[in-house]
Amino acid sequence: MSSLRRCHPRLLRPLQSISINSRPSTLASLFATTTIHNHNNHNNNIHTTARKMSSATALDFYSYKPLDKKGEEYDLSQLKGKVVLIVNVASKCGFTPQYEGLEKLYAKYQDRGLVVLGFPCNQFGGQAPGTSEEQVSFCTLTYGVKFPVLGKIEVNGDKAHPLYEWLKKEKPGLLGMKRIKWNFEKFLISRDGKVVERWASTTSPASLTPRIEEELNKPEPTPAATGPSDTATSRL
Repeated sequence: MSSLRRCHPRLLRPLQSISINSRPSTLASLFATTTIHNHNNHNNNIHTTARKMSSATALDFYSYKPLDKKGEEYDLSQLKGKVVLIVNVASKCGFTPQYEGLEKLYAKYQDRGLVVLGFPCNQFGGQAPGTSEEQVSFCTLTYGVKFPVLGKIEVNGDKAHPLYEWLKKEKPGLLGMKRIKWNFEKFLISRDGKVVERWASTTSPASLTPRIEEELNKPEPTPAATGPSDTATSRL
């Protein structure tokens, strides 16, 4: 019985009710049943995970609710009919001065329906340190940013925010590469919630003007309007 004490508790309980003189066929049957049970549980977990992944990828842009700097939900459905520019931002990056250009775009086109959304991310060289509120305070005080800068997130890896997983799936970069390469990459969302463009960190905010105006000039879609994403003219 000393060997039985080393068994997993889930195996030990049924074994304790069996005599040590039980026939080998009885023990073999018990172990086979337990193995099948564990195997089925493992398969169920896999199927559950697959269903969750399938459900996530089926969402559209307006289904996501990232958190703001205070940890409260920012419902993207409030942006229906808007043109949205999404940027993963950082406070200590060589591209951080792009905050100024992004704010100029927002100030110029806000009345026509442009929204800029900033997402601080500390995954690239640790260049967005501190809390979400500290990141927002920095860009507000340093660059006079008035567009929404939400809570810190991750954009790559196992902990990547589902919104960014969706963005990367909808608009991969050069050669189909999905991952975000660095701070201040940019995604442009059309009035009907489609990812229509993706730009690298090196692309300046000012150079986005023609493409943004093109989207702003399009009419707001009717509630039933749907269609495939536009083909990007510029990829990473």
